[in-house]
Amino acid sequence: MSKIVIIGAQWGDEGKGKIVDRLAPDMDAVVRFQGGHNAGHTVSAGGRTYKLKLIPSGILHKNKICLVGNGVVLDPREFCGEMDALSAEGLDLSPRRLKISRKCHLILPYHQALDQAREASKAGARIGTTGRGIGPCYEDKAARVGIRACDLEDFDLLRRKITETLKEKNTLLTSLYGQKNLDPETLIAELKPVAARLAPYLTDVSEELSAVESRGGSILFEGAQGAHLDIDHGTYPYVTSSSTVAGNAAAGAGIAPSRLHRVIGIAKAYTTRVGSGAFPTELTGETGKYIQEKGAEVGTVTGRKRRCGWLDAVILRETVRLCGVNDFALTKLDVLSGLPEVKICTEYVYRGRRINYPPQAENGPAEVEPVYESLPGWQEDLSAARAFSDLPEAARNFVARVETLTDVPVSMISVGANREQTVMRRSVPHPAPSAV
Repeated sequence: MSKIVIIGAQWGDEGKGKIVDRLAPDMDAVVRFQGGHNAGHTVSAGGRTYKLKLIPSGILHKNKICLVGNGVVLDPREFCGEMDALSAEGLDLSPRRLKISRKCHLILPYHQALDQAREASKAGARIGTTGRGIGPCYEDKAARVGIRACDLEDFDLLRRKITETLKEKNTLLTSLYGQKNLDPETLIAELKPVAARLAPYLTDVSEELSAVESRGGSILFEGAQGAHLDIDHGTYPYVTSSSTVAGNAAAGAGIAPSRLHRVIGIAKAYTTRVGSGAFPTELTGETGKYIQEKGAEVGTVTGRKRRCGWLDAVILRETVRLCGVNDFALTKLDVLSGLPEVKICTEYVYRGRRINYPPQAENGPAEVEPVYESLPGWQEDLSAARAFSDLPEAARNFVARVETLTDVPVSMISVGANREQTVMRRSVPHPAPSAV
């Protein structure tokens, strides 16, 4: 019995979906614990590519219970659309194995309207939001005026809450942003067929997890985005609206933190970021373009090109500190093949002195200068590697240097998009179960 937390160790898009997919066969349940459909997980298996937004990546494996935890904000229409797409691929999306927490807060049309209107009004100071309503939904949750999945089971309550909420939202949309009023009755009418469809999927996720645990089952906790997009600990204000660190797996799924055993941090062999915000190791020249094109660095949800740069060990060490990472899964090592040298940022120069951590002032991360260590590159194609010994010496040395700089073992290495293109380093010792 084990309970493993998967988190992104950078700014998201690290390949968490592939690692969850790789580990899911040995698990009994997979639970998503935060974020919304602003995050996408891409999994390639069996000659097909699946793009998942809300449904846990474990859905690709038979007989795995897949849960959407209370920490997720869920767009019910998007969820239904994702179910339709996966059902068309022949996957089992029955309520027997796919379940939604009744405590999930729902993203509704007024959240998206506000999100997009705000971003459009900021001109040159845009955050880089996906405009899908995630932030405004979390705002309503904190303000205690949110609509939860359980409200879909009581339309009298739903009507009262939406009607009251739209008094404020419509005032903002019309008076401040020059948008149209939203009609509560139209919105409620649109929700009725969605509510009927989702009703069989609603459950107490905390109780479901307890039941899996009581049977001696194993649970995988699937995070979205990355640790440095955390609302508290990320590069604020260029962050997401939820807590992305490992500790939130407990709160966002409904399980005691003492029950969590292991944290796996997913990190690319380089660094990427989507949208605005500081990026100390960003490469804007030919090397950055090479990585972007070879790594197919385009957002799963947004379709935007990702900014690319060298691996940042400062960021990874901060993730280790914040999340208690037990081991890393290093992805896209194959993308670095063909470069004459590869670099790792080992520390920063900030206001005239060297530091080993990201500065916390709002503009601090934008002011740092990275200090690099250069390593020899390699020319070999890594796609056929299945054991660590299959990698060229320079690639093995790169992995070893990551381990030394972070003081954390690398237990998995991805050398291609497909499920089987993964090096499992079974010789790397895993820590005994302990609380996060």
